[in-house]
Amino acid sequence: MSKTSSLLLLCALISTPAFANDYWNKYDAPRHDNYIGFRLHKNENIVFQYDLNSAGKNTVRRDNFGFGAIIGNKLTDHVKVEFETSYTGAKRNTGDKSLDYDVWSNMFNVYLFQEFSGAVAPYVGAGIGLSGIWGNINTATNHISDTTFDLSYQVMLGINFALNTRIDLNLGVKYQYYGEIEHEMHGIEFAKSTADATEFYIGAAYKFGIK
Repeated sequence: MSKTSSLLLLCALISTPAFANDYWNKYDAPRHDNYIGFRLHKNENIVFQYDLNSAGKNTVRRDNFGFGAIIGNKLTDHVKVEFETSYTGAKRNTGDKSLDYDVWSNMFNVYLFQEFSGAVAPYVGAGIGLSGIWGNINTATNHISDTTFDLSYQVMLGINFALNTRIDLNLGVKYQYYGEIEHEMHGIEFAKSTADATEFYIGAAYKFGIK
């Protein structure tokens, strides 16, 4: 075998794996654009403001924890969409009243992000959806319990860390307006409660592909 032939064969052997790898990545490599995960959030002064018809406004502020689940998809290199369902609530005794609120929100979120080095991605996001609100106000003479569904919205700011090709860690802060519930007694509006909060959250997601 001549030196020229040997050189050509060596170049072919070196380039073939690289070409095959490029072909695999372009056509056959699985893309992990879908994800599922969980999220824990810390309410900073979740506010339940209730307006008693005969006694003026009262505001209940509670620091509390909540939890939720997410499922989403990376549409492009800069856009993600997500469904988020989460629970939060608060209880407090104030004066002669006992207040108990539970909120289950279901949100459709859209994120804009910029990925750096394939591992760090700051983002902003916004979401809209429906929240179910259960509210109880107990006084010495009355027990008022009502349930409603109301429009909910949120805005988010955070950063996503890709720990590896499958697992992401997510940190952020958000403001969420959960909605408003009207309390009635004997068919007459007795109070109106508005729920919103600023929250810090941490979450993790498992990424997977569907071919």
